[in-house]
Amino acid sequence: MSLVEKIAQRLPEYTAWRRDFHAHPEVGFEEHRTAGLVAERLQAMGIEVHTGIGGTGVVGVIRGKATGNTPRTVGLRADMDALPLTEANAFAHASTHQGRMHGCGHDGHTTMLLAAARELAETRDFEGTVHLYFQPAEELGAGAPAMQKDGLFQRFPADAVYALHNRPGMPVGHYGLRSGPMLAGVTFWDIHVQGKGGHAARPEVTHDPVVCGAALISALQSVVSRNVSPHAQAVLSVTGMETGRAYNVIPDGVRLFGTVRTYAVEVTDLIRERMGALASSVAAGFGCTAQLDFRVLTPPLINSAENAERFGDAVAGLVGEDKVKRAMPPSMGGEDFAYFLQEVPGAFLNVGNGTEGADLHHPRYDFNDEAIPYGAAALVAVVRKELGA
Repeated sequence: MSLVEKIAQRLPEYTAWRRDFHAHPEVGFEEHRTAGLVAERLQAMGIEVHTGIGGTGVVGVIRGKATGNTPRTVGLRADMDALPLTEANAFAHASTHQGRMHGCGHDGHTTMLLAAARELAETRDFEGTVHLYFQPAEELGAGAPAMQKDGLFQRFPADAVYALHNRPGMPVGHYGLRSGPMLAGVTFWDIHVQGKGGHAARPEVTHDPVVCGAALISALQSVVSRNVSPHAQAVLSVTGMETGRAYNVIPDGVRLFGTVRTYAVEVTDLIRERMGALASSVAAGFGCTAQLDFRVLTPPLINSAENAERFGDAVAGLVGEDKVKRAMPPSMGGEDFAYFLQEVPGAFLNVGNGTEGADLHHPRYDFNDEAIPYGAAALVAVVRKELGA
């Protein structure tokens, strides 16, 4: 019997767990019920449990066979939080909380790690220690650094750390990853333009921040096309503009806001510098001032070449090389697991969620329960690849 088949024997139970998480979604740093159930189930498996790490984070500790050498440690991470999104599904396990939804599959990721924990705890067929990181607030880009600030890797160290994410559009039983940049660094920004408002019938006595803001939107389009090397990749999107609401009043100020995505910290820094310079100079040309607020949510997610190869080898051993895409194109989406990878080498893997159904962050999305054994088996397999079996 294969490892996937062995884990799948308990799929009805794991499906019930996953659907319960889905029906009771909790957003970042509010995952009290979810964390409580995770801790309860880990304890029932005979696993040492630590709670309250980085707020609502949970850590499980599984010790394998003792050796005469200093044992290695491996960390496995799953995210627990939901989205502030109203679900449009009508099935029995739909969200019971208006305005909150597991629209990204973190309910499935949590279940996968619980299933992997049970297999590892029952067999303990490895030399060393496995630390299970159940992380809050991934959607806020804040859960991973909160756990690190709480001493995660000092208290529960890892020589390598691994995580996964479901991938709609990829068949169940398939995997994808890559060496190097896999997900973008994510930045949110605001530009506050201050002018001098007045009556719309007398624009000559104002410094119109609306016209200034419009000119700045156009100017910002030059940053990627004229300042970033064509050999690099970056996105700068203006996603909103807030200003006055009266038909006959020129307002005092305008707020522009949006996002920047890159695969390299130095490219992010370049864009920040150019945005600030453009904001100041364009505003000055209209007799206004402008202030840039540039906030990095997550750095680029960079897979270690060695760890990506090891994770790829582990899943290829489960399903065959033909079902593992080792050079998956990088995504401009972001992930705060990137913070873990800045401190500890590791890799991030995509797990097929099926070719039908809605995409991530869509109100009709649902995690595919048939993927649970494949995600859990991937986590177990990489532990055995790292620590022996």
